[in-house]
Amino acid sequence: MASRANHLVLLGCGLLCAATLLCAGMIGPSVAQGPASQPVSQGPASLAAIPNPAGVSTFPIASDARLAGDARQTRFILDLDKPVQFRAFALADPYRVVIDLPQVSFQLPAGIGTAGRGLVRAFRYGLVMPGGSRIVFDLTGPAKIAKSYVLEAANGQPPRLVLELEHADRTAFVQSLAPESRPELRPAIAEANAAAGTPPESPAAAPPPQAPDKRPVIVIDPGHGGVDNGTQAGGGDFMEKNLVLGFGLALRDRIEKSGKYRVVMTRTDDTFIALADRVKIARSEAAALFVSIHADALPRGEGDAQGATIYTLSDKASDSEAQRLADVENKSDAIGGVNLTDEPTEVADILIDLIQRETKTFSNRFARILMGEMKNTVRMHKHPLKSAGFRVLKAPDVPSVLVELGYVSNKGDLEHLVSENWRNRTVGSMAQAIDTFLAKRLATAGSAK
Repeated sequence: MASRANHLVLLGCGLLCAATLLCAGMIGPSVAQGPASQPVSQGPASLAAIPNPAGVSTFPIASDARLAGDARQTRFILDLDKPVQFRAFALADPYRVVIDLPQVSFQLPAGIGTAGRGLVRAFRYGLVMPGGSRIVFDLTGPAKIAKSYVLEAANGQPPRLVLELEHADRTAFVQSLAPESRPELRPAIAEANAAAGTPPESPAAAPPPQAPDKRPVIVIDPGHGGVDNGTQAGGGDFMEKNLVLGFGLALRDRIEKSGKYRVVMTRTDDTFIALADRVKIARSEAAALFVSIHADALPRGEGDAQGATIYTLSDKASDSEAQRLADVENKSDAIGGVNLTDEPTEVADILIDLIQRETKTFSNRFARILMGEMKNTVRMHKHPLKSAGFRVLKAPDVPSVLVELGYVSNKGDLEHLVSENWRNRTVGSMAQAIDTFLAKRLATAGSAK
């Protein structure tokens, strides 16, 4: 009996050891996997937080977002670390625009999207399903998607997703919607609201239409942009497109402080805008004034020049230097890849000719006022008023000037162009000239009535 008992004990110990080894073999690999072994039933929010085995996120990263524009045209820009495919569409009642993306790691600054601009009241973003993210824009009223595209990384800028919105009336907005998104198909809207986490709202909750803004419009046009760098200095450290953009934005902010005018920018970031499109912006806004901002440079070996110059439009250049500059500036479209064969021919019409003559008179008047203000604070060129055939000044019904702030090829001018103090003084003198010109013109128009 004792021998049999000992045999049973030894057999039990052997089975226990075997079971222990078997369990260790099953548990070991699971523990080694770490966080990736967490149950997937935790939902999309926790899925986004689970790192892959290599410890590096494979999802595109959104690092910044911004809005630009006004109540007629608004642009949204999303900075990414890699290009993505996306789909953009509009929804009605309430007015919204939605961007559907693959799963994105949103690493945007805190609080972004809570404040709107132009056509966008606010926007929100997040993961709506495993593998899918969404951005929802709450609009101030009906708007259509004019353009939506992704820009590849270029000129030190990351890949960017760009959405451009334009104001539209209710009828045009509804007609632009996909059939499944039109107001009469309520179930589709309810489903979209649920997917975006938006509670349903009744049409009565939509804000009343805003009264039209009757303030005079000033269009500020920072030259160049995107692939067109303009002039350069310091081995490429200082590019005209960046210098004039900073100046243009500062001028916009100064003018807007008065509250008397509405300012429209042809560009607010490093984007290429064709010359004809810059003119179209001024005309579509029925602008009271168009101011194009540039910075000149003399080719190496052609001497030195300094000071600011103000140009107006003319068929014949005032001198050879004005002709040289016009030729350079008019090549901007070729640099940006615009097909110049598509440009419309000039229309020989006596009415247009009369309008152009009046516009040139106003342009020259503003140029003289601007020179009078700027000469008190800015070093001016020895011949500060010139003219040539600049394509960007050819709006027949908008007084237009092109201001060369200085020469980046001149050491003294370049020091001014990068100086915040100089910029503030120059912006002040230009803003004063604009106010003086428009006050006189509005007073003349009022008395004519």
